[in-house]
Amino acid sequence: MEDFKDKVAVVTGGMQGIGRCIAEEFKKAGAHVCIIDKQDGQHFVGDISNQQVLEQFAKEVTEKHGHIDYLINNALPLTKGIDECTYEEFQYALSVGITAPFYLAKLFIHHFAKGAAIINISSSRDRMSQPQTESYTAAKGGIAALTHALAISLAGKVRVNSISPGWIDTSDTVHKGSDASQQPVGRVGNPMDIANMVLFLCSNKAGFITGENICIDGGMTHQMIYHGDNGWKLETS
Repeated sequence: MEDFKDKVAVVTGGMQGIGRCIAEEFKKAGAHVCIIDKQDGQHFVGDISNQQVLEQFAKEVTEKHGHIDYLINNALPLTKGIDECTYEEFQYALSVGITAPFYLAKLFIHHFAKGAAIINISSSRDRMSQPQTESYTAAKGGIAALTHALAISLAGKVRVNSISPGWIDTSDTVHKGSDASQQPVGRVGNPMDIANMVLFLCSNKAGFITGENICIDGGMTHQMIYHGDNGWKLETS
């Protein structure tokens, strides 16, 4: 906790779900938190797909604080698949999921303090998919790759890592039965599972970690599934 007293943390999409939890945990740890979100509130309200919005937000943050310590790129791109996703919608997903994180890093490049860190929130969908999720999956795969590229470009200045959450329930629902048991750890994840890792990766304890992607999914992406094995059945329509 002492690592974050009076530090400046920027969180995109910080008013709901995982982003809100991350912002709250930074505040509890003594950090000054700057949030940008489309949702109305006392934070900076804006759409991060817009270049001018990003520039205005970065200007406001640096004028108020002079520097930043942590940039958490969390805002969600939309999820649409190849059957319905338009060209404009796909471009919008990439703007939110990849272009905005890149441009914010660029805008803040001369304002990162010593020991600064960028954490990009990707998804376990960067390595596995459901049908009709191309816009979201492409954006999350892109930010995972952007992570190691930035880690090299910003070497010696900023550590850059990404987190790939699996099934994270943001509604405080306690899942039981097969929803829980299909996860090797026996439960569905919650936002604190991600926030804890974000704060760890921003801390001095993670000083030797950069360019890494950490999948937090209860082990789901490591579980091999065969029809008829261990009670699993594939049902086709």
